[in-house]
Amino acid sequence: MGTVTSFKDLIVWQKSMDLVMDVYLLSNAFPADEKFGLTSQLRRCAISIPSNIAEGWGRNSTKSYLHFLRIANGSLSELETQLIIAKKLNHITDTQKADGLIIEVSKMLNSIIRTLSERG
Repeated sequence: MGTVTSFKDLIVWQKSMDLVMDVYLLSNAFPADEKFGLTSQLRRCAISIPSNIAEGWGRNSTKSYLHFLRIANGSLSELETQLIIAKKLNHITDTQKADGLIIEVSKMLNSIIRTLSERG
């Protein structure tokens, strides 16, 4: 693995960006009356994940980085919940790609958080 010089080098950030793209594709199929409801909420939530990873990285402090990684992790859980709601409302049926990315990003975030927390 190469040297990490930017948040853009982080696989967790890259995977979370892939998740944003997938959420946008999925939410394009939502009914028009969800434009300011679930569609907007899903997209904001998805965008929050890589944004918080990047913001934490840019703070140049392990404590701040951990704080923003935890926020990203919370947004990931929120996104997962909203996708479940969208499925229950029959707005979408196939979330296999998003579900897989959620699992991957969750494992990566939890691993980074655990590692940085253990360092103290």
